[in-house]
Amino acid sequence: MSELVYGIHAIKSVLDNYSHRILSVCVMQKSKDLRLKLLIDQIKQRRISIRECSRRQLDIQVQDALHQGIVAKIVPNDCMKENDLPNFLMQCKTTPLLVILDGVTDPHNLGACLRSADAAGAHIVIAPRNRSACLNGTVRKVASGSVDNIPFMQVTNLVRTLQLLQKYNIWIIGTVIESQRLIFNSKLIRPLAFVMGSEGNGIRYLTQKKCDELVTIPMLGAATSLNVSVATGICLFETLRQRGKYK
Repeated sequence: MSELVYGIHAIKSVLDNYSHRILSVCVMQKSKDLRLKLLIDQIKQRRISIRECSRRQLDIQVQDALHQGIVAKIVPNDCMKENDLPNFLMQCKTTPLLVILDGVTDPHNLGACLRSADAAGAHIVIAPRNRSACLNGTVRKVASGSVDNIPFMQVTNLVRTLQLLQKYNIWIIGTVIESQRLIFNSKLIRPLAFVMGSEGNGIRYLTQKKCDELVTIPMLGAATSLNVSVATGICLFETLRQRGKYK
């Protein structure tokens, strides 16, 4: 079983940190991109198999996604399993900070959320198995290397997972447009998990019912909602501000 990774930055991240997982690499013939040439030199130094392909061959492999002239086949990283969560929480060396994505189906949004979560030092990103984007080449490219830096877990029953987190004293904060409580007025120094919903439907009703608190991000302009990755970043970095982690 293998997974495709494409894009210069995404492949360089795997090469720098997990080169042993790269099985083979396809590069575009006669590319003049200096960044690509430098990356190819690094791949050759690791004695990884490389073959030249036409642009069309690469386009077919990635279903016309933007590959920047390079596609790699890698051994997939093992995702965390639901049963690992209690032990994972107990091993957190800093105050737990989790991101839960409810209904985020766009791989671009998942990749951007993973990147924001990684940048803010979140411990894990959790999503349901159904009605949710999965890790793939698009997610990896958008995440710019964050996929391998932050654990990603898909769970069968999100409500059950929220109940488990609450047993371990994780405060569940749902983000909804209708709330009167601003994110900036919420106490974020405790162990917590942010639940972020899809842009179209937001957090599902059953998920909202299991939240300990519902907050909103103030909107002053004509826009009525934010991209889920932008909203995730705002919530996470407000948490860092309150916790004093930016110093």
